[in-house]
Amino acid sequence: MHEKKVKSILSPQNGMNLYRGCLHGCIYCDARSTCYQMQHEFEDIEVKSNAVELLEKTLRSKRKKCMIGTGAMSDPYIPLEKQLCYTRKCLELIDSYEFGLTILTKSDLILRDLDLLKSINRKTKCVVQMTLTTYDEDLCRKIEPNVCTTKRRAEVLNILRDEGIPTVVWFTPVLPFINDTEENVRGILDYCVRAKVYGIVQWGFGVTLREGDREYFYRKLDEHFPGMKERYIRTFGNAYEVQSPRNPELMEILSNTCKKHGIRFKNEEIFRYMREFEDKTAGKQMSLFELGEIDM
Repeated sequence: MHEKKVKSILSPQNGMNLYRGCLHGCIYCDARSTCYQMQHEFEDIEVKSNAVELLEKTLRSKRKKCMIGTGAMSDPYIPLEKQLCYTRKCLELIDSYEFGLTILTKSDLILRDLDLLKSINRKTKCVVQMTLTTYDEDLCRKIEPNVCTTKRRAEVLNILRDEGIPTVVWFTPVLPFINDTEENVRGILDYCVRAKVYGIVQWGFGVTLREGDREYFYRKLDEHFPGMKERYIRTFGNAYEVQSPRNPELMEILSNTCKKHGIRFKNEEIFRYMREFEDKTAGKQMSLFELGEIDM
């Protein structure tokens, strides 16, 4: 790891990334792409050393409460977070200043901060987003080797359900010829139904590949799935969007299941929900004097 001081921490859309790079080892990770102009090795995590101070300064000066997002480009619960606690410190600020939160992860380390997630959700809205891609546990260990498997992530979703915290599942990416099967789709959907997730984000069953990402992905295909790289090259060439030939039938399974169980699956509706700030304390802060007047 290495540290870097940054000039700002929130994007114009109120998103933040406390770390840059990742150690989860997912073979398909788009964040490896050279278009993001990372100036260091992907596994050499860049830690934004002044992120917590910048966030407090920013939240203190904001005139209007909003949802704060994290996890879009780097998982906030990479292993380093256990020691550094940057994510937890930022959640403490979000809770203290009564902003909302939407957070995306693959890690069960998020349960360490369940107390803060519950506190934020009591006051405003806290949405936990969890990525699920692969129902088969052995296959998951190959595709996402350095983070808890899908079964454990589903357990996290169930815990959040029981605590009344809304959840969204990112069912993406799905790798053509590897996990683009009906069994995989139905298995992931079963986890979602049981957890009573609010919505499932899905861009179509496939994966995106571009410079930097593609080379790493192909090396891992050679390592774990001999001959698969050649099949990808024959089928897709150098396409950026690599869509499963089974996409139409798999999307039908997803949409039918979501409709049956009241799960949102239109991305624009899900993202609108996650952007909308809610003040759950509004109308609940009448003084004892005011309550006494009403009773009279």
